[in-house]
This record gives sequence, C-alpha cells and structure tokens, in this order.
Amino acid sequence: MEIVDRGLSARRVQERLDRTEDPRERAMLTTVREHLQAEADVDVDRLVSTLSDQPNYHLWNAGRDIGPDDFEGVLAYYRELVAVKRHILEFDIERIVVDHDTVVTEGWIRALNLGSVARARGWVVDEDDATYLVTQRVVIFWPFDAQGRMTGEDGYANFDPHGARKLADDELPDAYRELFAGAS
Repeated sequence: MEIVDRGLSARRVQERLDRTEDPRERAMLTTVREHLQAEADVDVDRLVSTLSDQPNYHLWNAGRDIGPDDFEGVLAYYRELVAVKRHILEFDIERIVVDHDTVVTEGWIRALNLGSVARARGWVVDEDDATYLVTQRVVIFWPFDAQGRMTGEDGYANFDPHGARKLADDELPDAYRELFAGAS
C-alpha cells in the first residue's frame, strides 16, 4: 500500500454522491469529484475546466489569505504545484456537507514534499534533498454560483511546522520517484 492514495478524495465524494438525491447537490458534488480526480491525474487543464471564468481562491493559513483571486492566478497556482513536485498527495475526506450553494469537505491532506519545498512552505526539515510527508487538517468550502459553476475554494488549514516526517526511500511511491527520474 502506498503512503498516499491520490484517488481517495474523489472516491469519498463519489460515496456521498451515491447517497444524494437533490439534482443541484448532485451536480455540485459531480463537479467537486471531477476537480479532485483531475488533480489526482495531474491534468491541470481538466481541473481548471471545473471552475467558473472568474474563480477566487481563499487559502487561509496562519491568519493570512494566500489564495489566487482570478483565473490566471489559479492556473499559475496549479502549475506551480506541479512544477515543484508537490502534487503527489492524498485528501482523506472524513466529512462532506452539501447545501444549495456550497460543498464542504473536511479531512487530512498528506503530501510528499522535497525538503527544500517543505522548508520554503514553513515546515521544519533537516535535509533539502530528502522527501517529507507533510500533513495538515483542512476544511475546504467549494462555493457555486446560481448557474452551478464552481467559483473557487475557501480553504482553512492548521499548520504545525513540525508536522513533516522524513521518508525512507522504500516509502516513496513510484509516481513520486518518476518525477525525479533522470534528474541530476
């Protein structure tokens, strides 16, 4: 079993979708599931296609909103996530709440970060070239407009700078190793 299950979040949303009857709520859950699956598949174009033309992200951490507030900013955010190789992650959703305008997900995000990336993001690590499992408890509000388009994400996360664990080479999933194949 790999240390992170990249498809877990989409499966958890599907489980909730399977129990949902309201057509609008089903449509919103379907969009969130597609968004999460595109993220797991590292398909940035498909991911941003789940958003309205003017998405606005609010990513709250330590009292600051660090989220992008327009389409180009959101696109750059996801491209940067892939470029620094921190897209190998699991969102273990434990709770989903749905109303007419919003889907809310809560759970743990576990992600693989190169030490230098984890350090730049505020984690305490001792080796820039090692890989770390970084963990955060998050709540994400997925708002929708009247036409049923996802208008962004409002995310809230805890942050423990000591919440990074150095991984042994045999813990690294193949998908993560492949990101560094041929790199010198």
